[in-house]
Amino acid sequence: MYINKAMIYGNITRDPEIKAIASGSKVCTFSVATNRVWKDKAGTKQEGVDYHNIVVFGRMAENSAQYLKKGSSVYVEGRIQNRSWDAPDGQKKYRTEIVADSVQFGPKSGGGWQKPATGAVENKDAETAPTIDYPEEEINPDDIPF
Repeated sequence: MYINKAMIYGNITRDPEIKAIASGSKVCTFSVATNRVWKDKAGTKQEGVDYHNIVVFGRMAENSAQYLKKGSSVYVEGRIQNRSWDAPDGQKKYRTEIVADSVQFGPKSGGGWQKPATGAVENKDAETAPTIDYPEEEINPDDIPF
């Protein structure tokens, strides 16, 4: 059995770009920065950043391009893919990217929440969120029909 799975959570480093490919399907590309912190042998705190190229297809690509922007936090699950091509100057170019299976938007600045890119995105502020009106009387378990 072989496994090719990538899971990252970070911040988008540039606004997503969306294009249509020959089949008419949409493809969205952006990059995500993930931070890491560790202590070296001397016990000194070190920090580093890794950058990941993300590719998203279909409806999820359209939603990503519409709702994500530079600085947004995002959780991406997908597979790692390596590509190569010949550049116009004759050099061989290589790129490692994550082809997304799932993109979930992180919290917006100013509070609220967002659904994954596969559905509609909503913003609910705590002050405007509807409240549930619970009944005053006790619920009898015998009255529940299932």
